[in-house]
Amino acid sequence: MRKMNTRIILTVFVTVFLAELGDKTQLATLLFSVDRDINKFAVFCAAAFALILSTAIAVTFGAAISNYINKRVLTIIAGAGFIAFGVWTLLQGIRTSA
Repeated sequence: MRKMNTRIILTVFVTVFLAELGDKTQLATLLFSVDRDINKFAVFCAAAFALILSTAIAVTFGAAISNYINKRVLTIIAGAGFIAFGVWTLLQGIRTSA
């Protein structure tokens, strides 16, 4: 196992934190916490555990596929996926506003 690198930890934290701001997950969590009858700590714990689990799956999957596909190819695939999702989102917005 490699030594923990503070710069990597900070880079990943800032990147993921900024990516999560205003996304569907955060908005769904906000909507659950608006309900006065729901325990806010329970919402926090459930949302935090869901993010931890989804991150664990991503890290495990990333580590596994990195044995078969190099980082450059994975970066290109991820970038193309983000672009495709962005185009799809724009098209959905255009269709619903027309």
